[in-house]
Amino acid sequence: MRRNVTETVLVTGGTGFVAGWCVVELLERGYAVRTTVRDPAKREAVRRATGGGDRLTFATADLTGDDGWDAAMAGCDYVLHVASPLGADGHGGPDALTGPARDGTLRVLRAATRAGVRRVVMTSSTAAATPRLASGVSDETVWTDPDDPNLTAYRRSKVLAERAAWDFMDAYNGGTTLSTVLPVAVFGPLLSPGNASSVDVIARLLAGRPPVVPRFGFAIVDVRDLADLHLRAMTSPAAAGERFIGAGEFRWLSEIAETLRSRLGDRAARVPTRGVPDVAVRALARFVPALRTLTPLLGRELAFSSAKARRVLGFSPRPAAETVVDCAESLDAAPLAAGRPA
Repeated sequence: MRRNVTETVLVTGGTGFVAGWCVVELLERGYAVRTTVRDPAKREAVRRATGGGDRLTFATADLTGDDGWDAAMAGCDYVLHVASPLGADGHGGPDALTGPARDGTLRVLRAATRAGVRRVVMTSSTAAATPRLASGVSDETVWTDPDDPNLTAYRRSKVLAERAAWDFMDAYNGGTTLSTVLPVAVFGPLLSPGNASSVDVIARLLAGRPPVVPRFGFAIVDVRDLADLHLRAMTSPAAAGERFIGAGEFRWLSEIAETLRSRLGDRAARVPTRGVPDVAVRALARFVPALRTLTPLLGRELAFSSAKARRVLGFSPRPAAETVVDCAESLDAAPLAAGRPA
């Protein structure tokens, strides 16, 4: 439902997969939107991808520096802090992402509180709410142990950044409130080809890579449902000071592959069908760094409950099969036509 433009929302990291859909949802609902980009040259690409008109403006700011954040926050009512530092697991040491993620979050919170923003909604991750043992269902009361030796640099950065955010708010005495949203694996239609993120899993399956299906699995959330959850957390009085897990159904990689083959026909002809023993995956991981970071999840069914988000915010995720198929179809679609609302 559209509304009169009376409120402005800052979305950090407008070139990103999740941030882009947050911008779309906000514009569709009549908000004025400002989004940050690190490179001003990316502004028009974001505008085209999101369908932004004169209600979409830009600010240049980087999580690794202080410049630009006060200007970005000026006049904003809400902030969706979606941006994450760039980097890859296994490069730059175990703390390569932790400092930028934690320090960037604190930069955003300091600027938001100085500006008198009503609420900040921070995108965290279920990487910050994962128990060591693969038993039961995790919820918002669980915190990942940052000293777990099996944590990748990315997962450790997520838990420490969210911890820093809550510690900051505990010491803060003012009118700004914080909510955090913790998504599982995010799939769904792309707005542009340059912000694939986790969607690369689907792209690789469609390309037949790897030629076998390891015993990995993950809970799935549609990027459109995740954007909606951010907006619900932004406006609900009950969301202040709360964490919310955004999770849909769990699917093994083999089940995702089967969905692609059954729903896409010839377009999924290269999707692998054969499984591979866990021992073979672990042996291969010694020579493939990207695979090595995933081996702690091999055969592990991590379940996350979104009951709180459903109960408090009315979160209602769509079926995983719909998300996977829409994601795959967007990979074949023309750029900027990947499921964006008209």
